[in-house]
Amino acid sequence: MRAAKIDVTQRAIVDALRKAGATVQHLHTVGDGCPDLAVGFRGVNYMIEVKPNVGSPSRRNLRPNQQEWHDGWKGQSAVASTPEAALIIIGHTIIPLRGVIS
Repeated sequence: MRAAKIDVTQRAIVDALRKAGATVQHLHTVGDGCPDLAVGFRGVNYMIEVKPNVGSPSRRNLRPNQQEWHDGWKGQSAVASTPEAALIIIGHTIIPLRGVIS
């Protein structure tokens, strides 16, 4: 069994979600492919797996048990690699004060 851990990506994503007004419950210790986070925002629950956007493909992609969990889940589930992606998943609108939107 793999040791569950929280990496820098997850900390940044959790911080962004909480700043947006979401509640976040860590699930990374559940195992069996369960996503890392349960997020509540504006009356809706979101299941989010956190993956880094750098490193080897094996770190960036879902492991087989995670893919099986996502494939079998009858509700919402998503994968986020950045705080911005997590905010998009929950439907939080990001409006920059200046600069280019990309």
